Amino acid sequence: MDTHINRNSIERMTWHEVALRIGGGAGAILPIGSAAKQHGLHLPLGTDRVQAEWLADRIADHIDALIWPTVTYGHYPAFVEYAGSASLTEALFQAMVHEIVAGIVNHRCRAVLVLDTGISTLAPVERALASLDSGDVLHLRIHQGPRYRRAASELAGQSHGSHADELETSLMLALAPHLVDMARAEASPAVTREVRGRLTPSDAASPNYSRSGSYGDPTLATRAKGDVLLAAMIDDLNEQAAAFVAERVNKAPGVTRSVSR
Repeated sequence: MDTHINRNSIERMTWHEVALRIGGGAGAILPIGSAAKQHGLHLPLGTDRVQAEWLADRIADHIDALIWPTVTYGHYPAFVEYAGSASLTEALFQAMVHEIVAGIVNHRCRAVLVLDTGISTLAPVERALASLDSGDVLHLRIHQGPRYRRAASELAGQSHGSHADELETSLMLALAPHLVDMARAEASPAVTREVRGRLTPSDAASPNYSRSGSYGDPTLATRAKGDVLLAAMIDDLNEQAAAFVAERVNKAPGVTRSVSR
């Protein structure tokens, strides 16, 4: 697993160095990406963390921001039947995000970006940030930018998918190919109807059955697709982050408002 720590990470700084950067106008990024969540037979449990930290590095280089330590546990109930996968209750995860972000806001960062790589985490993170009542926090959802959604729609060949699938595996082939074992990639069964709930590796009669843990067809993934998807994702995130930071800089003192993007 890549242990690289970006020069903007507060893990490598003293408190005084962090204070000077904040005083100079630096923003803050809080990555959220599980380090204990199954990703099929071909990707490591830390896949979300790898993506979160890689993306945070690129955003921080684009907009002058400090990177807080990644939140590596979260609310991922769909995967708990697979060995090693961990999930917090929704209430606990929401409270944890609220506490961490509130602390960052109290340090008077001009803008706080919460970089969310999950799906089941989206709603609790949104509620956690809404309860802060601060217009200086933006929830960045990595899969919801217009460029990424368009690229995903044009490239995807799979009939269904959302986890350790064609798209996510292609992304990982682009950003961390040494962590992908395509020889072990295995598609989940064809879906006739989608039922929300836990994936299962043991109940072949379940509509959520997946022996491998993938949901979709990772065998269709390629590095070329990943390069396109990753470029689109980075362009989306950098555009959103830069616009938000510029808005915070130009904001009149004392004015806050909620932001939804």
